Amino acid sequence: MRVLVGVDDTDRGMRALAATIERAREAGDEVTVAVYAAGDGSLDAVEASVRDRLETASFDAGVERITGEPGSDLLELADDGGYDRIVLPGGRRSPLGKIQLGSTLEFVLLNAQTTVTLVR
Repeated sequence: MRVLVGVDDTDRGMRALAATIERAREAGDEVTVAVYAAGDGSLDAVEASVRDRLETASFDAGVERITGEPGSDLLELADDGGYDRIVLPGGRRSPLGKIQLGSTLEFVLLNAQTTVTLVR
């Protein structure tokens, strides 16, 4: 299976990457990491963290930089690359227990033509 995992500059992003690596090792998935900066974060810092995490895990994966609007660029990358699954850091729970989705996650969930997995 070809998997595209979106990783931003949050702890949730790194947890999504770790979970994807673990599953890919078990299933033999081919993984590409799409890095993007949320808010005022540094794209260079996100990419460096991802590459360090991949090296530490001794895991081979492609790395793509998302420099535009993360939601639409992730979907374009997924469609153009023929990915079978998109993995993204999941939403937070509200005090009432409802899941709260960020704008990128909501856009991808509503518009993806492939399976989307949320990692919380």
